[in-house]
Amino acid sequence: MDLSTADPDSVLDTLDRRLVCALQIDGRAETGRIAEVLGVSARTVTRRLARMQQAGLLRVVRMPDVEDAAVGALLLRVRVLRGKVDTIAQALADRPDVPFVDVMLGGQEVGAVMLGDAGSRDRLLYAQLPATAAVTETTTHAVLHAFSDTGQWQAGHLDEDEVAALTPPPVPRAAPGETALDGLDRALLARFSADARQSHAALAAAVGAPESTVRRRLHRLAAAGLLRTHATVDPRLLGMAVDANLWLDVPPGRLAEVGTALARHPQVHGVFATSGPTNLMATLFCADHAGLYRFLTGTLGPLGVDRAETAIVARAVKRAGVPLQRPAANAHRRPRSGSRAPVPPGA
Repeated sequence: MDLSTADPDSVLDTLDRRLVCALQIDGRAETGRIAEVLGVSARTVTRRLARMQQAGLLRVVRMPDVEDAAVGALLLRVRVLRGKVDTIAQALADRPDVPFVDVMLGGQEVGAVMLGDAGSRDRLLYAQLPATAAVTETTTHAVLHAFSDTGQWQAGHLDEDEVAALTPPPVPRAAPGETALDGLDRALLARFSADARQSHAALAAAVGAPESTVRRRLHRLAAAGLLRTHATVDPRLLGMAVDANLWLDVPPGRLAEVGTALARHPQVHGVFATSGPTNLMATLFCADHAGLYRFLTGTLGPLGVDRAETAIVARAVKRAGVPLQRPAANAHRRPRSGSRAPVPPGA
């Protein structure tokens, strides 16, 4: 998905943006249901969604439960030599345990989220990154609590009644550790990670199981919090030209209050309490730099934050496990299934 030369207003019109918002609410929403709520024909919905998906503008994938994902997650800020940012960003994006990678404005920092186990984490932090000549510094923040993440964000092109109509009923959650996964469960989750809008019939054919069995398994996986979906789309196509990370220093006694307040803001698509030099990290979308200034002064200022560092994303490389851009020189290189691509030492 390379939209660096695209005019967002010429790619997604108002109806397209409303369709994306519908899938942000429920990535598995049926075409007929979306058509009924938005007041258009089912044929129009089918045609519009197919066009966006075939053009690579929209993809619906599975995301882990926000609370489960927060446990052990790391936020990385990797400083690199000028001219080496694409190499490091792509090496991180090639890792299956790194679902988010951004290149920050200025071209000397890569931001990433890592969800790997302790062994993978240690190899990356203590062996691979230090051995890479292009990396000059790495700052690691452990996520202590997730107030919200990108899977919960909605772009705001639907009214309250439309949101309510599209919001699926809550599924009773299974107790932690109650759901044991077998081979069929893992096969279904793998299919959802690639395309969460596959029909029950398509899933049944792909995994070689009866459709009735697939339906029962999906209900059980949903109850375990394992079928949360995310509509991956370039925010510029939704009128959000600026993506920024805020690294905040908040008095400990107000950390929960500030984190909760930011998580409720419609422009914010992620808020995390963290370890490290700062204790709260928030990500937000704005229409332009003036909008970012208004957020900093009008929203953040009154919350009583002691210090704020604003880092603007120049280019998203990978979001929710979906590669968005790939340099042509590396297009032929794809990691083996299940492998963890290292950061190249000679970069």
